[in-house]
Amino acid sequence: MTSNLPRNTILHGDCIPLMRAMTSASVDFILTDPPFGASYRPRDGQTVTNDNCTDWIAPAFAQMYRVLKPDALCVSFYNWSKVDLFAGAWRAAGFRMVGHLSFRKRYASRAGYLAGTHEVAYLLAKGRPPRPASPLSDVIDFEYTGNRLHPTQKPVSALRPLVDSFCPPGGIVLDPFCGSGSSLVAAAQSGCDWLGIELETEHHRTASLRLERMAMNSA
Repeated sequence: MTSNLPRNTILHGDCIPLMRAMTSASVDFILTDPPFGASYRPRDGQTVTNDNCTDWIAPAFAQMYRVLKPDALCVSFYNWSKVDLFAGAWRAAGFRMVGHLSFRKRYASRAGYLAGTHEVAYLLAKGRPPRPASPLSDVIDFEYTGNRLHPTQKPVSALRPLVDSFCPPGGIVLDPFCGSGSSLVAAAQSGCDWLGIELETEHHRTASLRLERMAMNSA
């Protein structure tokens, strides 16, 4: 079957119907930071689209599983308070949880009973992916981005090791919730193709310009 998967572009819209239009088993690695369903609101008052609902979780991960190639991996950030919803969706889609990542911060991004100085993600497997010769540490340092481009902007320096470890050379990385495009920058820096999807118009524009400028600077 010929793949209809676009490469090195960011699609604007709802990731669920957009992924439904993609060929099955056409993506080498998924790296994504979806909304958490936790109504996140940082100190500057920004909001994250769809972060006040959770009905998208199961259908989105079902499509991610479908478009991911056999014996491949997905890294998804999540919120600990919604882990039951995410884990249920991952299992229902067919994923196996094969690793857990902690991203260590030098600052507290939130405070309650505890000061939140880390973020977390699960490593999910479709089938039986080969293990890397030199396994990546499950604790990775997070540089501070200042969230200048997105309210939950991730540092490229923490994402690139994931691409290097889990995407084959020259493969394609998908991020269905690409935000400011940090995962796509990490893919490009690693020599991989990439495909992003972003629902919010402003963030789609920000990520597209970011990747366009990167391409121009490397030309």
